Amino acid sequence: MIPWPKILGGMLVLAAITWTVLELRADGARSVTNAIERQNNAAAHSAGDARSDYDTCPDGLWDFGAGKCRGPATSGRH
Repeated sequence: MIPWPKILGGMLVLAAITWTVLELRADGARSVTNAIERQNNAAAHSAGDARSDYDTCPDGLWDFGAGKCRGPATSGRH
């Protein structure tokens, strides 16, 4: 005689383990995706701030190395 209750119980345990593993993997994937999205948003925000700083340097000399406005540009003629 085949022990059907044991077979069904084993299948239920296997299904529960499989579901748990798949949920943990999906949660890990969401975590990585969220981390990358946060980094992308931070980079976009930083780039927007830098562009805004460059745009607010009227008639000045932008120092790209320092990332700031160095003051009014001199004409070079005396």
